[in-house]
Amino acid sequence: MPQTDKQICIPPELPELLKQFTKAAIRTQPQDLIQWAADYFGAMSHGEVPPVTERSERVALCNWAELTPELLKILHSRVSGRLIIHVNELAQMWKVLSLPTDLFNSVMNVGRFTEEIEWLKFLALACSSLGVTISKTLKIVCEVLSSDHSGGPPRIPFSTFQFLYTYIAEVDGEISASHVSRMLSYIEQEVIGPDGLIKVSDFTENPRVRLE
Repeated sequence: MPQTDKQICIPPELPELLKQFTKAAIRTQPQDLIQWAADYFGAMSHGEVPPVTERSERVALCNWAELTPELLKILHSRVSGRLIIHVNELAQMWKVLSLPTDLFNSVMNVGRFTEEIEWLKFLALACSSLGVTISKTLKIVCEVLSSDHSGGPPRIPFSTFQFLYTYIAEVDGEISASHVSRMLSYIEQEVIGPDGLIKVSDFTENPRVRLE
């Protein structure tokens, strides 16, 4: 005989967990709810940011048919400061933002990325699809990476700029390593201030800085 009088214990955190999940699903409006739910709880179980689209982001996405610096900034915020990200997680973030799959695959191929992706390198190549030149690409990268909320010009650490410029030049293949070294040496010695930050104008408006 089955025991019908056995009391069922509800985990105390379950109501709040389901409440937050429901709110997130309503905000995000995923096309495939089951897959999105799996990604949501998968991210939660690993202590990662779940794939939730804020209302302001969702409204803005309606007007974006392709990749933009604004979308890359959203993507960067979701990577949450990590240097390495797994391809499946990044692909899901890309999908949630409704970005074109063929562009994702193109960046993967150009960068020769595998399962573990160096985020800054991926970001640099994604920005290069928007920038016609290396200078414009690095300008977009600075705008995406800058966390300066004071209203000033976008700025990033020179060490980050050095890493990105060197990498983009290597992928481009038409700029000599000696030229890259000369430009970086000049910028570091003559342009960068004591704060160690580089502004977009430092490499776009200075006639002595020629990144190409």
